[in-house]
Amino acid sequence: MVTPGENDQQSRKRKKKTAVGGRWPPIKPKRDLQINRLKGTNLFTIPNFFTSSESKAFVRAAESIGFIHQGSLGPAKGEAYRDNDRISVADQGLAESIWQSGLKRIFDDIKLQGKVAIGLNPNIRFYRYKVGQRFGRHIDESVDLGGVHITQYTLLVYLTGNGSNHNTSMQSLVGGETVFMIVES
Repeated sequence: MVTPGENDQQSRKRKKKTAVGGRWPPIKPKRDLQINRLKGTNLFTIPNFFTSSESKAFVRAAESIGFIHQGSLGPAKGEAYRDNDRISVADQGLAESIWQSGLKRIFDDIKLQGKVAIGLNPNIRFYRYKVGQRFGRHIDESVDLGGVHITQYTLLVYLTGNGSNHNTSMQSLVGGETVFMIVES
């Protein structure tokens, strides 16, 4: 169906865009994930968690939904400086798919404050940064998911970067960086 003022080509484009809508690309099971622990912390990296084609498919799916600019009042008003674009979706199916693809096996052996992870927060966020945009220093707080379920970790998956998917060096990600502030107890 063509909406008023729309030609056939625009209609096909709109239909194609909505077809991706809430659907996410399939995630292949990960068998040989490698963990790089940052000494003396509860931080670690998992290089190449998504394949190059999975990353590209997630970027396309996120772009088809449409990013919304996120700003903040800044540190003077008690907020971290924020200037980026974001999509936030509540999708238990996507969270479960990411978890079951290989993270569950990794977290089976990791305890934080005597507890083991049982899954991911279904509030999935995609961030996009353009030249000059950034998200200032902040603390990701735990989220109560109801009952006895509370988030303890933040999972960051970088979908784009400059470099080969076979390069396990974090230096292959160009154009941004995440700095983790270690709080001494």
